[in-house]
Amino acid sequence: MIPERQSSANLSNNTPLLGGTPNQSVDNNLGNAASRDGLDEKQPSKGRKRWLILAIVLGIATIVFLAVFLPVYFVVIRKSPTAESGSSTSGGSSDASGTTADAPAPSGTAVPTTGGDGSIITLENGTTFTYRNSFSGFWVHNPEEPFNNNARPNEWTPPLNTSWRWGVDRVYGVNLGGWLVLEPFISPEIFQRYPGVRDEFSLSQAMAADTANGGLRQIEEHYQTFITEVDIAEIAAAGLNFLRVPIGFWAIETWDGEPYLAKTSWTYFLRAVEWARKYGLRILLDLHAVPGSQNGLNHSGKLGTTNFLAGNMGIANAERTLDNLRVFTQFISQPQYRDVVVAIGLVNEPMASQIGLDPLHSFNLRAYDIIRSVTGYGEGNGPYIAVQDGLQSLGRWDGILPGGDRVIMDGHAYFAFGDVNPSPMVALAEDGLPGGTWPAQACRVWGAEFNNSRSNIGPTVSGEFSGAPNDCGLFIRAVNVESFHPQCAEYNNWENYNSTMKAGLQSWIMASFDAFGDFFFWTWKIGPSQAGRVEAPLWSYKLGLDNGWIPRDPRDSVGKCAAVGVSTPVQGTFDAFRTGAVPSPTVSAAYSARFPWPPTSIPSADVPISLLPTFTNTAAAFTLPVPTYTSAPASATAGLDGWFNNDDRTGGIVTVAGCPYPNVYTATFATAPTAACTGS
Repeated sequence: MIPERQSSANLSNNTPLLGGTPNQSVDNNLGNAASRDGLDEKQPSKGRKRWLILAIVLGIATIVFLAVFLPVYFVVIRKSPTAESGSSTSGGSSDASGTTADAPAPSGTAVPTTGGDGSIITLENGTTFTYRNSFSGFWVHNPEEPFNNNARPNEWTPPLNTSWRWGVDRVYGVNLGGWLVLEPFISPEIFQRYPGVRDEFSLSQAMAADTANGGLRQIEEHYQTFITEVDIAEIAAAGLNFLRVPIGFWAIETWDGEPYLAKTSWTYFLRAVEWARKYGLRILLDLHAVPGSQNGLNHSGKLGTTNFLAGNMGIANAERTLDNLRVFTQFISQPQYRDVVVAIGLVNEPMASQIGLDPLHSFNLRAYDIIRSVTGYGEGNGPYIAVQDGLQSLGRWDGILPGGDRVIMDGHAYFAFGDVNPSPMVALAEDGLPGGTWPAQACRVWGAEFNNSRSNIGPTVSGEFSGAPNDCGLFIRAVNVESFHPQCAEYNNWENYNSTMKAGLQSWIMASFDAFGDFFFWTWKIGPSQAGRVEAPLWSYKLGLDNGWIPRDPRDSVGKCAAVGVSTPVQGTFDAFRTGAVPSPTVSAAYSARFPWPPTSIPSADVPISLLPTFTNTAAAFTLPVPTYTSAPASATAGLDGWFNNDDRTGGIVTVAGCPYPNVYTATFATAPTAACTGS
């Protein structure tokens, strides 16, 4: 018997969280214009009357022709990418901004279901914009076929209905950072509304108390406006093909003492999924913030201490995290979603320097086992699993999950937080272009590290990096923490970058692209501060793209490292089990024995592992809600319920009745336990 599952109500969604009106087959404006022809004339002579009758007959025939042809053209002919694209070859520049009209599209016109460069896209609110994609990309959106995966962002990326080939296809990606998990430097104006707040935890508390200005719904307003369909269209048109979408545990639920806006961001994640499907982008779902905080940094939800795999609530918080990963995996493994959300990141940037590698190995193995028990093994069976480097060098993870099915290594690489380096960006590099020492440094440091990881572990991506060579910018370190870098005035003044500065930045960013091979830039956009300007410019892909220091075509970066004298060939051959070619892979028994769950010890705990608080799986399992597609036939959504594997009968996480639990973030015992609590 399948256990009871807790679920939110379906997400009502008249046109699957996207725009567009149902296809219409008659253009009333054409008909009205034709019928008006000649009707206000004075009484004609008999000769003129015959000509008038003939004109009316021809007019009616024209109306009938248009009424039949236009819907066929838009709905059938334009469904063929080769028929409708009208786009240039990939060598041209790409401008995705288009023009957004203030007025909605005429209600009587047929809405296209596919289009390429120059096509008009109708948004959910009825306004339109022009899609600019000079890389032969095309979008597909038909409300009657909500899971159509024919779209393609560009000519070098396989459509969603075609398998991704690691080592052949390149990840050109961006993060949607600061959207569903807020960060001060990405959305500074929101944090500036409440002086003293430092993270989403304190921001949520301040907003909840500010009912006059909307309370916590201010966060939902941010979800609604910070990332829109136009952003996703621009990303596809920029030659990119992947999104990394950070999400917090509060998308599923919150417990007492967790002030975040609960069970809301998931709705907006699903919007991103449908937009990504429409424009042919793939998604890596990144669990960016976990219960208790995995690193004590503001992007984990709460600035402070690490309480994931550390401290008195370290095991309990990890158990909740494992259940979160299971819930996400059950949803994205459904056939309707698995070709769009193709990877899941376990935990973003766990602080390995505090937690230790052994507890993280134990957690990663346990997460792997839970996820693969839901999905099964081999290509097409659920997502790839991305393991984050824990802010350590990738080489420290050699040997991770040996034999593991479809495992990706995710390294985060920043020079911004290292030693102060004032090397000028405008000096000439080894290839005679501006960039100074920065391009070669990126190639030397990162190229070898990422290629070694490909050889020793498997597919490897840079899940985060930026265009910033330093920590200059508003709130980059933290709220009210200023950089001491001597060049901040120069780097922050992006509005006055000259052509040499822009060329230097582009050279080093292209070198970074080339060194990583597969990457996700952090992040797509930075919002303005209360001063009305972007104050962390080199962290915004969009700003750099619009202003000339991000390349219009990311493929132009290939060969940049060789041009500055550093050879970093990208390794493209992987063990068969890493790419889903082994139907029944197994993690080595020695590795499993070495890293049990729970781990044998964790740091900063006041008592042994056996006495630490834990949870029990006796609650109803939580199921994430699915959208409602009112324009689709019932057959299109049959079986869509948010839970892929009904053989998974494990219950949801809940506290053990009668057992005391410290606060998830402070985790101090009122009285240290001397025996394991088994409940009342």
